[in-house]
Amino acid sequence: MGTYSNIKGLSDVDVSGKTVLLRVDFNSPIDPITGAILDDKRFREHLYTIKALNGAKTIIVTHQSRPGKKDFTSLVSHAQRLSELLGKEIKFVDDIFGSNAQDVVKKAQIGDVILLENVRFNAEENLKLSGEDSAKTVLIKNLARMGDIFINDAFGTAHRSQPTIVGLPEVLPAIAGLLMEREVENLSKVFTGAPRPVTFILGGTKVDDSIDVARHVLMNGIADYVLAVGVVANIFLAARDFSIGKPSMDLIEQLGYTGQIDIARDIYSRFKEKIVMPEDVAIRKDGKRVEVAIQDMPDDCPILDISAAGLIPCLEIIKKSHTVVLNGPAGLFEEEEFSQGTIEIIKAASEAEFSVVGGGHTAAAIEKMGYDSRFTHISTGGGACIEFLTGKKLPAIAALEKSSQRFA
Repeated sequence: MGTYSNIKGLSDVDVSGKTVLLRVDFNSPIDPITGAILDDKRFREHLYTIKALNGAKTIIVTHQSRPGKKDFTSLVSHAQRLSELLGKEIKFVDDIFGSNAQDVVKKAQIGDVILLENVRFNAEENLKLSGEDSAKTVLIKNLARMGDIFINDAFGTAHRSQPTIVGLPEVLPAIAGLLMEREVENLSKVFTGAPRPVTFILGGTKVDDSIDVARHVLMNGIADYVLAVGVVANIFLAARDFSIGKPSMDLIEQLGYTGQIDIARDIYSRFKEKIVMPEDVAIRKDGKRVEVAIQDMPDDCPILDISAAGLIPCLEIIKKSHTVVLNGPAGLFEEEEFSQGTIEIIKAASEAEFSVVGGGHTAAAIEKMGYDSRFTHISTGGGACIEFLTGKKLPAIAALEKSSQRFA
């Protein structure tokens, strides 16, 4: 498995006849009134792993949202949707590890799939703990008693140091599910063995993460180019002392990213020949899209997209790249008037020999365009994916590595 060859996967372990605790990420958009699931993409991504466990007894552990949020709810609808997608009855238990759950598991047959209640209903799951401390929680001690082996397929939560992610691998032999394996393999390939030139397109509003990624891939010679778009581009333009207008500066301040301008200035001073950003932009003026060069930027208008002229150098770089990593939109793509930059960049990126998309808004835009099959890999985890790309070892992956040594 590339850089992470010390993680075991389903091909390394025989699970037939075993009781498997399977951690997935079914966290989905939900209709607050009816409780209906509005998008089952995450369910579909996990189906491969669930089907591969047909010779085992499968207990699914997952969450929906988190305490205090409107969509923090029971998993009744999730069980229904999973039954429909799998074409067989799922046993839903409105309990996490109590006597009811233990009983259902004991009586279940090989091939049965059981879905436990939202694991974040248990307060311990919402704590940030080390693997060792997680293993001591009541939650992990009781969940572990129900299974023989733990499979983590929840890449979307791989960056969280929570008990079911880092604690279960401490107490049970733990392996990666098929989705986790695919994520780790494709994202690792970006660092080793991706066909060059490699271009990272970093946009959207998660500026601190994007700038961390830019720094990591430039300092380590992973990227040949970094193309900054969206708010990330505005930070770099401000770092180069261009005036980006009051509304765009206000947004940076509102998001708490003013301090990122100095960091961007430092990165740009070292890698200016590798960092590209549009110097011609689209703004909203008198309610309409107007295209201007950055030096002619009026102070009272927001930058909302790349202009046609600004796109030219961006698309040239993408077209000569063999690997493209795309994370974050190029503007206010939800509004048709300001979606041109995002759409053109997606089209160009989809032509690359090896293309990786960092989940979230970009993945949604690609799906809306019907371009999903044209990309090599679309990540299921926005936060986990970007953290992986900054070169950090994700807690879930570290826990699986540790388990494969302990239970070798």
